[in-house]
Amino acid sequence: MHALTALRSTCTSAALLAALLATLAAGCSDDTPADEPDAGAPDAGAPDAGPPDTIPDDIFADLGEPMPSATPVELGIFERGREVALHRFTAAEGFGPHFNVSFCVACHEKPAFGGAAGRYRNFLLVGQVLPDDTFGPTGVNGVQPQYTLDADTRFATDDKTNRTATRNPIPFFGVGLLAEIPEAEILSREDPDDADGDGISGRANYERGFLGRFGRKSQSAAIEAFIRGPLFNHLGITSNPLPDERRAELPVASEGGGEGEGGGGALVGPLLAPQVGAPDMPLLDADSAPDPELSEDELFDLVAFSMLLAAPRPDPSTPAIEAGRALFEQAACTGCHVPTLKGPRGLIPAYTDLLIHDMGTELSDGILMGVAAGSEFRTAPLWGVAATAPYLHDGRADTLDQAIRAHGGEAEAARDAYVALSEDERGSIIGFLESLGGASQRSDGLLPPGAELLDEGEYGGPARALDATESERFRRGRAVFDQDRAIAAGLGPFFNGDACRACHFDPVIGGAGPTDVNVVRHGIVTGDVFETPSIGTMAHRHAIDGSQRPPIDANANVFEARQTPPIFGLGLIDRIPDANIIANEDPDDSVTPDGISGRAHILGDARLGRLGWKANVPSLAEFARDAMSNEMGVSLPAQAGLSFGFGTDGDDVTDPEITVEELEDLTFFMSTLAPPPRTSVQPEREDEGEIVFTDIGCGSCHIPTLKDDQDNDVPLYSDLLLHDVAPSFLVGIEDGDAGMREFRTPPLWGLATTAPYMHDGRAATVEEAILDHAGEAKDARDAYLELPLAMQQSLLFFLESL
Repeated sequence: MHALTALRSTCTSAALLAALLATLAAGCSDDTPADEPDAGAPDAGAPDAGPPDTIPDDIFADLGEPMPSATPVELGIFERGREVALHRFTAAEGFGPHFNVSFCVACHEKPAFGGAAGRYRNFLLVGQVLPDDTFGPTGVNGVQPQYTLDADTRFATDDKTNRTATRNPIPFFGVGLLAEIPEAEILSREDPDDADGDGISGRANYERGFLGRFGRKSQSAAIEAFIRGPLFNHLGITSNPLPDERRAELPVASEGGGEGEGGGGALVGPLLAPQVGAPDMPLLDADSAPDPELSEDELFDLVAFSMLLAAPRPDPSTPAIEAGRALFEQAACTGCHVPTLKGPRGLIPAYTDLLIHDMGTELSDGILMGVAAGSEFRTAPLWGVAATAPYLHDGRADTLDQAIRAHGGEAEAARDAYVALSEDERGSIIGFLESLGGASQRSDGLLPPGAELLDEGEYGGPARALDATESERFRRGRAVFDQDRAIAAGLGPFFNGDACRACHFDPVIGGAGPTDVNVVRHGIVTGDVFETPSIGTMAHRHAIDGSQRPPIDANANVFEARQTPPIFGLGLIDRIPDANIIANEDPDDSVTPDGISGRAHILGDARLGRLGWKANVPSLAEFARDAMSNEMGVSLPAQAGLSFGFGTDGDDVTDPEITVEELEDLTFFMSTLAPPPRTSVQPEREDEGEIVFTDIGCGSCHIPTLKDDQDNDVPLYSDLLLHDVAPSFLVGIEDGDAGMREFRTPPLWGLATTAPYMHDGRAATVEEAILDHAGEAKDARDAYLELPLAMQQSLLFFLESL
């Protein structure tokens, strides 16, 4: 449990508990309430004269890559840390019970690992403002989780919460270099009373008396806290602080000159700020997994990975870039976005002062952190900004121009100066900002620029050879599928994902998704009667206004997660005639009295449903329309014979918000995706497992093949019918003619690469999924349990070969 009332801790004093809460509150940007500096805070002193007054050339690389200065040993640590960042945690490892994401780079993926993320990874900070204007975190240490592993799969908002704010994930590029900046260098730019009269009054924030430099409000002092807090708040993963001797091994530079043993071109001298102020208390919870759930070595590797991430490589200077730079300075943007800070390696060109500034009432989020008021935010580093849209703390801005125009408060004069420029001059400033790194890696989604098509039959590749025209259409459809949809292009007002790829990316674009992109449905159940809420069953994850959670029916008492199904091979399923599906029906269990009574889902317009967990979608074309409207909030044009989705949505974007051509390209891409390729590791065991699969009755629902309209076998391992396979305690969501406990038999092809399993993602492994079967599948499950261990393993080998 991560509720404060259930927190187990070795701390015995109220002061230590308060320090823990201050450390943990809020966010992958580690938005952590902090304290004023105290008399015991360390003084780093003035920077040594040793570091050069030049920008070092061994700190830059492509986004997501390590610094060129890293030693071979550090590169090994970097790769280990990347693996930890990519690891999908499970409940058995301590994941949850409340969570927003299941792995670190879920929020730090764009355009490469360590970066930012689209709006589908936004999260909410929550707190309570009391009548005396004091502020404290609510939710789970100031974070509003989207999900819970408990039966009701939408985490309830704390009754005390009266302040909410959206956060968009923050990039990690170059954070190790920012950690090295001496305190005196940062504090030298403070001007809290605007003594120089320039309208800019930046000031430092503090965490437990230590200078803050990380997070949207500079509320976190050390990278270790920047990592441990979000692991706990967003994944429920506990950790112990790194021992001092391990912190001393981290790859940092320090004051002085010459090469040192620390690697990475580390400079000899005392350890600087990188881990000064890192919390020294364990983070504990009350679940069944032993604490700490993240090992010391894993935490070390993860912190080192973050510290070794290179600074974004700027573009070579050109006259156009220099003209934009001059206009940027002329508009006084450098009053906060200081071009360089001096560190032990030299000048670090992050374009930030790491101080907090009042950005005006329009940007205020009402969240207080340390000395930072609701309208105060850290000056965001600008290196790599070309590739990390959306912008601002809540991701409200689609473009850099929108982000600049949203500036207020201390930045109002600079904003007005920018707006007063000609269109060409404003474009010149944008061009300069884009030259600060990452422009060559920028993507409209997550596909890298110029990504080639995968080979025929591969995961994410086409099912057949395509001619030149078809290849171009496949490419266009893939781009629509991958594209992060902007607010200006019709996203919202409520949404679950901002791209099709936002939910379908495992193991490649077009696949499944982890539990942290589950859709949540809700309803009202009285006895055995299900009532659909007036707003529909969808309980959306996000709202574009950033200040609230999307509404749900106040009377809803049933919530059900829906796991993202893979799209591979759906074009083949689309071609199976209705009659070939209906032929396997046995609704009364009278044709073959075996306890299995599958039935087709006939929709209200008499079409047969075949896609989705409730077989509630009749075709891929309707699947595209349904997802665009209901998952992304995009209004649709009319298409002959199609009815899913909505044509208007009441926002400020002209309807329809997508074209017929885009929808048709999207449908072509999905319909052409190859089914998952078979993979064989132990053929003899797999052959034995296939026999077991049939013998214990799995094939009664998971029919190996159905015939398409050309009489070809489609090896999907499903009958596409509805069955009651739910455990007795489940009370679920109705969908048309599909009852609360009925689900379509999911195809098994690609099983090995599309975990987790079951309709709500409750099963982390294939075996767990088998054991979760009930109802009509009870006999097959029981037969599995009675098998010798070797035969069980053979069955699993077979299933994972699909």
